[in-house]
Amino acid sequence: MNVNDLAVVKLHRSAASATSANGAAQARWSVEAVQALLALPFDELMFRAQTVHREHWPARDIELATLLSVKTGGCPENCGYCPQSAEFDTGVKAQKLMSVEEVTQAAQAARDAGATRFCMGAAWRAPKDRDIEKVAELIQAVKGLGLQSCATLGMLEAHQARALRDAGLDYYNHNLDTAPEYYGDVVDTRSYQDRLDTLAHVRAAGISVCCGGIVGMGEAPVHRAGLLAQLANLDPYPESVPINSLVRVPGTPLADSEPIDPLEFVRVIAVARILMPRARVRLSAGRQQLGEAVQALCFLAGANSIFYGDKLLVTGNPDADADRRLLDKLGYASRAVGVVAEDAAEGAHA
Repeated sequence: MNVNDLAVVKLHRSAASATSANGAAQARWSVEAVQALLALPFDELMFRAQTVHREHWPARDIELATLLSVKTGGCPENCGYCPQSAEFDTGVKAQKLMSVEEVTQAAQAARDAGATRFCMGAAWRAPKDRDIEKVAELIQAVKGLGLQSCATLGMLEAHQARALRDAGLDYYNHNLDTAPEYYGDVVDTRSYQDRLDTLAHVRAAGISVCCGGIVGMGEAPVHRAGLLAQLANLDPYPESVPINSLVRVPGTPLADSEPIDPLEFVRVIAVARILMPRARVRLSAGRQQLGEAVQALCFLAGANSIFYGDKLLVTGNPDADADRRLLDKLGYASRAVGVVAEDAAEGAHA
């Protein structure tokens, strides 16, 4: 056992334990412990991640998710990665909320293609109560088709989360984006605590949580560790954890960011799997830049969901046929799950 291994074992043994809302013991991860995992030799990290994955998930089962925005553009936030922000000239035009008929048609098509879950995203900073009433109608239409429902609408108040629950909402997406120490370098129109408050309202309402982040935004490795620690220490941690590689869109402040090294991205996936063994780790935006070999490594590291279709909200994505060919090459099974839009307010990053 080398020095890195010994450090991780020591940090594991010294980690405090907390009791989650359902009474189960949940490890509390320090940033230092997460850094030690990220620094493991690559083969050791992959072995650990795949071991954890096999203990909690069927081997070679990849969930397929489809993305659609039901209200695109015009967001007043200034998230530096987002082409849907009204502050940036990216060519994305603001559109109004889709009608019940339009959403029902899209949900029907998703179900006919094998979908079991359908998620609606709107580019709002925070919806008004009248917006929640309209989205509730969309949720009810989706549920009427026998689909699970998912939504991402920006920040929520407690009563709004309860209204979405009462309409039948199953999942809500709201990403932390990055570590709290780096957050101000990415966006300053809302605080990190605003995001945590929304997640708390969603949990209190009894809605399942989808929450992840973006890497490759110019952050230091310690900030990647900080993001993963924040996610893992949510009580309980999210049922779904989308990990995005920044899509650098011209016109956004982060368009010139240095791309993350592909193997560093794989490390983030692997550590997410180790820290949150029962979560769906979602290989999200940026897949088009990764290529087949790196995607295969991400699956080996424990990613068990991809966003499926030729477009991620407003940016490109590998087409469905290419994804099918890749999964066939790898000998993987797949389940088509119609998740339409994981956080439209955050551009291409689910």
